[in-house]
Amino acid sequence: MKVAVIDYGSGNLASASRALALAAGRDGIAATVEVTADPDAVARADRIVLPGQGAFADCAAGLSAIPGLHEAVLEGVDRGKPFLGICVGMQLMAERGLEHAVTPGFGWIRGEITAMAPAGGLRLPQMGWNELVFEPGAHPLLAGLLPGDHAYFVHSYALAGGAPAECIATTEYGGPVVAMVAQGNRAGTQFHVEKSQEVGLRILGNFLRWTP
Repeated sequence: MKVAVIDYGSGNLASASRALALAAGRDGIAATVEVTADPDAVARADRIVLPGQGAFADCAAGLSAIPGLHEAVLEGVDRGKPFLGICVGMQLMAERGLEHAVTPGFGWIRGEITAMAPAGGLRLPQMGWNELVFEPGAHPLLAGLLPGDHAYFVHSYALAGGAPAECIATTEYGGPVVAMVAQGNRAGTQFHVEKSQEVGLRILGNFLRWTP
């Protein structure tokens, strides 16, 4: 199995690739993890991972700035390759982002990425460990996890107007915040799986075994 971690100048690439390799090793999965900006390498990959950090518009621009890379990701996912977006990589799955400018997303899931406005005077960004809220068995990526397990978040923008069927886990931060999404062979985590220790490794292992 070849896993392409997309390098477009944003995201914890080294951490994400190490976590994927560790998850594969722990679960006995024969996987080669490659950090790449090469569209041909993405085309050859069996699975695609898109990390991201920073602003939605900047990440979208960075992906589009590398000739053929944006198209290679879309074509690979359209052909059914499992996709995992991390943090802003998940946000790019939405219809559009409103951070700094109105920026089109991939349009794979319903909704837009808007500034958070948590009740109770909670500070932004939401930074740190927070528990996941989900129905057990809701999705294969959640296998082996329990409601209340914690993941590591760093963000000030979040998905709004999402389809309930596509939002497979939430967290609470002055109100409900979408934490995980899935639609077909495409999934994403608002939190950083590569920083979420045991929970993150479990999700990455599930992703490597996932056959949508």
